[in-house]
Amino acid sequence: MYRALVEKNASYEGAFIAAVKTTGIFCRPTCTARKPRRENVEFFGTAAEAIVRGYRPCKVCSPLERIGETPAYIAEILRELNESPSLKFKDHGLRSRGIDPATIRRWFKKHHGITFHSYQRMIRINTAFKKIRDGATVTSAAFESGYDSLSGFTQSFRSALGVPPSESRRTNVIAITRIETPLGPMLAGAVDAGICLLEFTDRRMLETQLKTVSKRFNAPIIQGTHALFESLTRQLNEYFNGTRRDFTVPLAAPGTEFQQNVWKELCGIPYGTTRSYKQQAEALRMSDAVRAVANANGMNRISILIPCHRVIGSDGQLTGYGGGLWRKQWLLDMERRVSGKQP
Repeated sequence: MYRALVEKNASYEGAFIAAVKTTGIFCRPTCTARKPRRENVEFFGTAAEAIVRGYRPCKVCSPLERIGETPAYIAEILRELNESPSLKFKDHGLRSRGIDPATIRRWFKKHHGITFHSYQRMIRINTAFKKIRDGATVTSAAFESGYDSLSGFTQSFRSALGVPPSESRRTNVIAITRIETPLGPMLAGAVDAGICLLEFTDRRMLETQLKTVSKRFNAPIIQGTHALFESLTRQLNEYFNGTRRDFTVPLAAPGTEFQQNVWKELCGIPYGTTRSYKQQAEALRMSDAVRAVANANGMNRISILIPCHRVIGSDGQLTGYGGGLWRKQWLLDMERRVSGKQP
């Protein structure tokens, strides 16, 4: 942990809190403040533990904030866009709010992988697509979504979805959004059949997973809202607060028959317990396919809801979790604590 603190290793975010005895403050692993000597540092699992021991939060790294938490002024803009997708935030309007346009552009590029301008355009396209699917004319959908001309709307629509608006009623779309959790932001994807993606945004295979989802559903991925995101966010918050053990939001997880069986078996592992890869293979009556079962676990695209974090090595050690082993440990510890099974 001290090595991670010195190296500002972001993969340890959420795994520990570092408290400095000489200053009386506690920091997150990536704090940019000058690093203290090893003998002057003690480590805690949570900020609450550090506070109980008399430490105060660092003003440089703000360890009481969630990892990747959306700044309040950006959260307000997102709320307004969700309520009125036809709104257009331009640089002069942002400056009138005291917001630096360059700052918000950098934030969207870092956390969404697209510019703020692109984000707004995708929200408008998503809104128009839903209106057309619900029976609205192309003209009314275009102007009600904030477009000034049909030609501009048609060009943007075709660029995003690959088809002109008039043919979109036969087109599927995967809506994606960013959801904040105590373990860092997650990217959620939804189709009408259910949640099809839930991954931590720093997962190395995320780009591959996005391509796989798009191919599986034969649908473009577009930033926007979906009716399922509200219930998903609520249920995730309840889970992290320790008041929910089972999820009821519908899932859409296409895969091979073997993968489907493995993922179904994962959902049968009780909350607060673990199972080895060997035990999982035996439960599937495939005791000689441990490696194949482990590979199918790794291809799970819906973290937490399909609880692949509950599978561990036969020796009790943590192995293979796309979100990072520290997150796997955190989830298991939380579930054991809530269920009263903490050693």
